[in-house]
Amino acid sequence: MGLRVAARQDLPRIVEIYNAAIPTRQSTADTEMVTTEARLEWFEKHQPERRPLLVYEEETGIVAWLSFEDFYGRPAYQHTAELSIYITPEHQGRSVGKILLQAAEEMAPRLAVHTLVGYVFAHNTPSMRLLQAFGYQEWGRMPDVATMDGKEYSLCIMGKRLVSRSGIEQSTPTDR
Repeated sequence: MGLRVAARQDLPRIVEIYNAAIPTRQSTADTEMVTTEARLEWFEKHQPERRPLLVYEEETGIVAWLSFEDFYGRPAYQHTAELSIYITPEHQGRSVGKILLQAAEEMAPRLAVHTLVGYVFAHNTPSMRLLQAFGYQEWGRMPDVATMDGKEYSLCIMGKRLVSRSGIEQSTPTDR
């Protein structure tokens, strides 16, 4: 049990966890359920040695996933990765997010990632608190850029520099 690289047979469960987030309007700007087939190209873009897609398993099976993705798709951003974390509703608030975020930060040096960013809806208080507890800062806010169900939502760009400009890793709190 624990964290492992996702296998193709995990994709239906990954999609199921993602789809559970759509109706909440908390974690994704998708407004309609996605299919496994529609996520196949996204899945195949993840490379374990560079931009992995990981699943977190407990006794009951996969309960969460974590992905690293290229930020903005330009070569100069090669040391920055966008991080996404999705957790089943019944496992939210049980420290799974902390486990995944800590694992992502520990994994980052092996992936040559110096900076992690996350795009979080401003009203997603649990995710905002989690990132802030790990030292992420709001680097930008895009006011009212998403419209879902007739309401507008703001998007926060949360970021953390993991390696200082001199190449020395920055310290992170250990008392999470």
